[in-house]
Amino acid sequence: MADPSIERFRRVVASAYGSLEARRQEVNDLNVYPVADGDTGENMAQTMRAVMEELDRLDDGRSLDEIGRTQLVSALARAALMGARGNSGVILSQIVRGAAEELASRPGELVDPVLVASAFGRAADAAYASVTEPAEGTMLTVFREMAHSISRQLAHTEAGRQRLSPDATPEEQDRLLADVLEQAIADGQKAVERTTEQLDVLAEAGVVDAGGYGLVLILAGVLAALRGEDSALPEIDHHAPPRLSQPHHEDSRYQYCTNFIVSGSGLISRDFVGSLEEIGDSVLVVGDEATLKVHVHTDDPESAMEIFSSAGQVTNLDVADMRRQVAERQARMAGHRTGVVVVSCGEGMRSLFSSLDVHVVDGGETLNPSTSELLAGIREVPTPAVIVLPSSSNVIMAAERACELSEKKAMVIPTRTQQAGLLALIEFDPELDIDENQARLTAAVAETTTGGIAPAARDDGAGRFRRGDAVGFVGDEIVAWGGAGSTLATTIEKIAADAEIITVIAGEGAPIPLDELGDHVPDGVELEAHEGGQPSWWWLLAGQ
Repeated sequence: MADPSIERFRRVVASAYGSLEARRQEVNDLNVYPVADGDTGENMAQTMRAVMEELDRLDDGRSLDEIGRTQLVSALARAALMGARGNSGVILSQIVRGAAEELASRPGELVDPVLVASAFGRAADAAYASVTEPAEGTMLTVFREMAHSISRQLAHTEAGRQRLSPDATPEEQDRLLADVLEQAIADGQKAVERTTEQLDVLAEAGVVDAGGYGLVLILAGVLAALRGEDSALPEIDHHAPPRLSQPHHEDSRYQYCTNFIVSGSGLISRDFVGSLEEIGDSVLVVGDEATLKVHVHTDDPESAMEIFSSAGQVTNLDVADMRRQVAERQARMAGHRTGVVVVSCGEGMRSLFSSLDVHVVDGGETLNPSTSELLAGIREVPTPAVIVLPSSSNVIMAAERACELSEKKAMVIPTRTQQAGLLALIEFDPELDIDENQARLTAAVAETTTGGIAPAARDDGAGRFRRGDAVGFVGDEIVAWGGAGSTLATTIEKIAADAEIITVIAGEGAPIPLDELGDHVPDGVELEAHEGGQPSWWWLLAGQ
């Protein structure tokens, strides 16, 4: 460049990063292809951050001329490669690499429209070459259209404005490059709009391609830096997020987005693609003979790394759970602020809770999951705040400890039965914050009377019942015993004294069929009956 200062170069990169960062979440929200995991903006920003950090490392007082343009752009290309994550990040790193290789091949030339056109063309080729089966309507298409825009401008530009003279000032260079980029950005925006017509999954979701939009934002930042410190970013259209009803793309069948670096010698990227495609998809293997960046969607990250065990050293492993990312994105798009973890046992009970869109931690027959299992459950919920319903007095302390350890805001509502939690969840609203939900659910639990019928495990010391007889509880108090039918009726009557609706959940071995439970409910009381499948308890009861 005409100005040999590395600070000037960094200002351009920082402005590009800032433009993307300002709309990073918007880019994330547009992300539906190839997997709707909502991380395109983050992945592209991470690549740009890696470039900025490398510039900071190189800024040791030397000028750009002292470092050498070849050395500089090569270092930046490697930094982008090492920092890349996900499809969009790796493809962006290849755009940086292609442009860097062209700039490095012409060390004596000033960066002018001719060199920019060549750099964009080579960058587009490098990006397409990195993808085994390039899809049109993606960031590949958008960048190629911007490269074509610069080439078309060059063909219609007088010779005096195609090249810079050796004595051109930094201001003259910036002005000339800005004029070229301004039209390329305008053409890029048009290309972004057309992506919906080119890729069916985008049309179904009603969105433009996230990566293409991210590239336009990056170049808008470059343009603003070239125009000067007081220059505003060019006007870039905002884009609405996808419809919530958009389908999952078929390529989301694998769980883990896996990224790592392989360092060795004589590495040839195409030698490894076939083996990776046998265990996953979205395969990208890019780099050179000494360093490869590997990206693959797979269910088995260990096997992906094993493919390179004899080729070199595997480092910089980064594994993201795409199913969790998709769930978190859907929750965010739906405006969900609070989620719920509930401890449950019994197939029917787990189904009842799952139907209410809460995360179930299996408590086993004893309803006693560990703190680590509860913490894992909290982390699985795709919301920033989580309420935990322990369903047993024996689980409350473990649940409280899990909430203390959680990086999310989490709190326990100390439910002592599954049925109390089930009825309380009627008041749950995921769009409310955790404090509002905590108040609503706590009030619902307080208004609920719970009980149950279980077969006696042993003879009663007071002689009231023998092993195998039915025993009815309201809270912790025994209120009835004897035959199953009479005990059920008496216990329900006790609960119904303060309730308008009685919920009965049948467990394993319940001796009365579900469709006959109404015969044991007092007149004027509404019955809700469900199959719970819980062990130990023939029936769980709750009244409100």
